[in-house]
Amino acid sequence: MRNLTVLVLFAVLCAAALFAAPAHSSNNAIFAERVNGTVVGISGRFAGRSRPFSLIINSYTPPNQVRELNEALGSGGQDGLLKALSKMNAGRIQIGTGIGVPANAIIVDPWDDGGRRLTVFYERNLSFFELRYGTRSEMYRVGYAELFLHRNGRGEGTLIPAARVRLRDGNVWEVEDFGVFPARVLGLRATGSVEIR
Repeated sequence: MRNLTVLVLFAVLCAAALFAAPAHSSNNAIFAERVNGTVVGISGRFAGRSRPFSLIINSYTPPNQVRELNEALGSGGQDGLLKALSKMNAGRIQIGTGIGVPANAIIVDPWDDGGRRLTVFYERNLSFFELRYGTRSEMYRVGYAELFLHRNGRGEGTLIPAARVRLRDGNVWEVEDFGVFPARVLGLRATGSVEIR
């Protein structure tokens, strides 16, 4: 009985310590911003289907890292971009009910009288089938989203789950979709906030 009491007391102390400890992300931000909506497929095998969409923003990609991505794309093409992206983590993107993947770069720009445009780049997961049989989609290794949020936090955007990125004229990023049309992201609603530096 005494051992059981000590065990229960230890469990209570551990739980109290866990709840008392502040939650910190990798960039020391206590609160993150979350953008939720619905992805609707426009073409291909997912045409007409919808899935939940969520973007968790822990930090925005600072200008020096954007320059680093531009230089990597200019000198090493998409492989260079992927190598640079793999060292970055600005949040998480979830499409459907899975846990999602890291949103490596989240770039914010002003848009429409107090709104924001969010440009998201992430390394997409390649399927075993793509790797085993060397399908054409294997060349489209980047995921891309462009979200337009009004000042009230609501908006819409587009999603390219399999994209190839090229650099044109030294600083223009050309994003090519593996499919015919990008998916639409509808009913976006942002909650929380992240400091824009």
